[in-house]
Amino acid sequence: MTYSLVARDAATGELGVAVQSRSFGTGRVVPWAAAGVGAVATQSFTLASYGPLGLGLLREGASPEDALAELVAADELRDFRQVAFVDAQGRTAAHTGAACIPSAGSHAGDGFSAQGNMLRSDEVWTAAAEGFESASGSLAERLLAGLDAAESAGGDFRGRQAGAILVVPGEGAGEIWGERIVDVRVDEHEEPLRELRRLLRFELGQRRFGPQTTPESLDEAAAGARDDGVSEDVITYYSALVAARFDRDEGRRRLRPLEEREPRWGRAFESALHMFERRVG
Repeated sequence: MTYSLVARDAATGELGVAVQSRSFGTGRVVPWAAAGVGAVATQSFTLASYGPLGLGLLREGASPEDALAELVAADELRDFRQVAFVDAQGRTAAHTGAACIPSAGSHAGDGFSAQGNMLRSDEVWTAAAEGFESASGSLAERLLAGLDAAESAGGDFRGRQAGAILVVPGEGAGEIWGERIVDVRVDEHEEPLRELRRLLRFELGQRRFGPQTTPESLDEAAAGARDDGVSEDVITYYSALVAARFDRDEGRRRLRPLEEREPRWGRAFESALHMFERRVG
């Protein structure tokens, strides 16, 4: 009983799912994604196994249409389910069972599918699609824009409570629990989309300190993270780690305010550097 989007970013290959619902903890069961494989949203009297089983079929080479058809055929309660797939090629498939509570339906676009059930009107999933298509920014930000548009069009007729955004890379080992670019969830909140936006900003703010960050761009990354709500302790620690990749003494200098307050920051710093050097060595 919810609305959601599954999508692939044509520029980056990223794959993602976004969902909001009046159901508590919807982010635990609706969104599924695997790097380089695809994404699945399973909802309406949710059968969570559509997620891992669907990704498994996509990994083996099945198209979204064939994978979904196989799972739906084996589900005795198929008429109560709503499921959507997108794969690493941007192909989509969606199923809305005849017994899903209206308003219920889906809209497929270029590399994405928007769907929902128990909605205030048939306009909601169309609004989600339009909001996603007209938005700019990262895949996660565009998915959230789609949810915002769906909520503005009426959303779930029961109200709002929970939501989630999950985004994985376009390439990877294809493990269900592998690397995630964004993984934020709200289980119970009066304004779940507002809270998702805050968490997404925090997540993206921390990721400013990634492999792309150089000593020349470090202060800019720190300022951006600060604007995104990241705490000063985290900014100082990540700044020190980035600096140490190029100059260990400079990294130590940046860490000093934390280490003087709590010496164990130094141990954490050295361990993190050791892990990084092992990974890239």
